[in-house]
Amino acid sequence: MDNKGIPFGKLLRRDRALILMFLPIFLYYFIFCYLPMPGILIAFKNYTPGQGIFGGDWVGFKWLLQFVNSRYFWRLLRNTFLLAFYPLVIGFGVPILFAICVVELKNGLFKRFAQTVTYLPHFISTVVIAGMIINFLSPTDGIVNTLLASLGMERINFMMAPEWFRTIFTASGIWQSFGFSSIIYIAAIMGIDQEMYESGRIDGVNKFQEVWHLTLPSLKPTIVILLLLSIGSIMSVNFEKVYLLYNGATYETADVISTYVYRQGIESQNFGFATAVGLFNSVISFALVFFANRLSRRVNDMSLW
Repeated sequence: MDNKGIPFGKLLRRDRALILMFLPIFLYYFIFCYLPMPGILIAFKNYTPGQGIFGGDWVGFKWLLQFVNSRYFWRLLRNTFLLAFYPLVIGFGVPILFAICVVELKNGLFKRFAQTVTYLPHFISTVVIAGMIINFLSPTDGIVNTLLASLGMERINFMMAPEWFRTIFTASGIWQSFGFSSIIYIAAIMGIDQEMYESGRIDGVNKFQEVWHLTLPSLKPTIVILLLLSIGSIMSVNFEKVYLLYNGATYETADVISTYVYRQGIESQNFGFATAVGLFNSVISFALVFFANRLSRRVNDMSLW
């Protein structure tokens, strides 16, 4: 609808319901994401609490260089990237496959049951999820080790083994999110023109060919957009979950940039250094989504902007 010539006040009155729905989201991002932005200055200052973000001596890139030259830099970068990369590579296709299967189900009762069961983990608190994982993998009475012992295998202290952390983190993350993530794909599949499927069946297309040549190409715009958004958050590993699951024995494979920032900023009160590390993480995230967007626009003519 062309809004040219309509007074601004009249537009507000006309769209007041939509504006009220949007207002809480706007306030959230404005208060918690935009208002704190001047705090970035702390990354370039010798900040002391009480002086304010404009106080303290200017130190330039001192904290950033200290982080890059520290012995933890490559470990943190590797862990952060891998703990985001594994769920993306292994788990990105799971909600797509699940959505296709759900749409193809003919039994309405079983379809609703399957959707409800797979959606529920998304709404469980991260604290509860972490507690479930720790209890299930307990070396003494956890269900996994009890099963291993009943099969004559040796018990494993999973939570103290660095080599198991990425597997546990990735598998539990996929389980918790794939059902809820499939909602968008189910909606996209339901919006596909059914005449294409009818034409395909007339031409003798089987179910696999229907999915491969009709459903997936129709989902391509949705897949590309969600993939770009996922790449943009690849450096923002789930801090709460890592913090609740890791320990000193698993730092080698579990410690990520966000947990390091927490220890430096909150526990050690090294605010300038922690802010510089967090800013570095944000810049890398922006660079990843920027170049992924350009690549997608060049290859597929689809992008976020």
